[in-house]
Amino acid sequence: MSGASEQSDASAGAPQTPGAAEMSVRTAFAGMRRVADVVFRAGCPDCRARFELGASALRLAIGATSKTTFYSFTCPECGASVRKPAGERIVELLTGGGVRTLRLHSTL
Repeated sequence: MSGASEQSDASAGAPQTPGAAEMSVRTAFAGMRRVADVVFRAGCPDCRARFELGASALRLAIGATSKTTFYSFTCPECGASVRKPAGERIVELLTGGGVRTLRLHSTL
C-alpha cells in the first residue's frame, strides 16, 4: 500500500479545495441552540399600537371564501380582540410561520 490515503466513495468525485478540511453536519451546526422564532408585525385598530407577535399569539381561520378567512389576536397593549381579513399571501405567511389554523366548514 502506498503512503496516499484512500478517498471515500462520497468524496471521490467532489472537488477538493486545497487546505480546506472536511466539515461534518455536527461541526457546521455546533453552537446553534435553536432556530429563531418567527414574529409577525401587527397593529391594533382600537389603540393604534404597533407590535410584533409570535406564531402562538395568532390564530388563522380558513373559510370557504375570502370573506370568511381571517386571522385574529389579542392586542398586547389594550387587550382588544382583533380580527382581520387574510388573503392568500397572508394565509401562506401565517401557515408557513407556524400559526395554528382552523378550517371552517360549510354546513350546506
